[in-house]
Amino acid sequence: MMDADSLGRWRHEHDFLGVKHGAHERRTWAVVALTTVMMIAEIGGGAWSGSMALIADGLHMSTHVAALSIAAVAYSFARRHVGNDWFSFGTGKIGELAAFASAVILAMVALLIGYESVMRVIHPVTIAFREAIPIALLGLVVNLVSAVLLHDHDHHGHADHEFEGDHDHDHDHDHDHDHEHDHEHHHDHDHHHDHAHHADYNFRAAYFHVLADAVTSLLAISALVAAAYFGLPWLDPVAGFLGTIVITVWAYSLIKSAAAVLLDTVPSRSRAGLIRQRLEIDTDRVTDLHVWRLGPGHLGVLAVIVSEHPRTPDYYKARLAGIEGLSHVSIEVNPYAAAAGDRPRGAAA
Repeated sequence: MMDADSLGRWRHEHDFLGVKHGAHERRTWAVVALTTVMMIAEIGGGAWSGSMALIADGLHMSTHVAALSIAAVAYSFARRHVGNDWFSFGTGKIGELAAFASAVILAMVALLIGYESVMRVIHPVTIAFREAIPIALLGLVVNLVSAVLLHDHDHHGHADHEFEGDHDHDHDHDHDHDHEHDHEHHHDHDHHHDHAHHADYNFRAAYFHVLADAVTSLLAISALVAAAYFGLPWLDPVAGFLGTIVITVWAYSLIKSAAAVLLDTVPSRSRAGLIRQRLEIDTDRVTDLHVWRLGPGHLGVLAVIVSEHPRTPDYYKARLAGIEGLSHVSIEVNPYAAAAGDRPRGAAA
């Protein structure tokens, strides 16, 4: 007779957080604190001295504080609710939701900079160089320190999410069903490495925000110096347009990557092809295959196999050993029915 204790070993925790989740959370909160202090200092200093330049820069920085706070709260929420059964596949993708929201804010900041640049062309304003240059320099220092805190080698990876087009959508719940939940990251020696699924898009979003601010500060400093010492005030709005283009490109890239994960697109066709190749041996054929990302470094796999000589799900899961990042594997096995008009047991009518 089965009891709760004997069934316990078949249950799995759906912990699909990235291996660097804790470190990323701490570093993001540190940058939130640093940026908030800088924002308060600028707004307070501007109000005390009557400097509109300080107040304007402080208000601009508040948008980045909001975006960085979204990233930090997402890390904390995902960690606190990692064992919550309400999340069917864990909280690993909460970071992508936060990244998507942050990318939208980043795009709005880019549009705002573009709008301000257009207004500067239509209605030129007198620039207070004595105040503006030190403010831009201070902002650049703060952003560079923040960028160092948020730098990670995963930022340089490319997330090439491709749609899998060979699904056969016959589903049924009356089947031999089993799960494998493996938190170890195996290395695939068939040269099908794809590091995109390791990327932490929430951390990348925070990084892009401080990097965008650093770029705009650098462009502003260059334009201000050129205007102050060479009499070229038109470089100020030009620098704004350049910042708009760069930030918009970053925002679009981040929105595209985060949306692909949220929509459960196939992270890598090469990896999906390798899984199909491993499963289709002899008379075994994969009639339905789903590969999606569960969180940074974690992939889920659902495969339906039809075979003339069906084996247990464990037998087929063993074939996938060594493929990196497979953290939750579900296998459905159906015997092949050769008689005309017959359908495999478990297939949808």
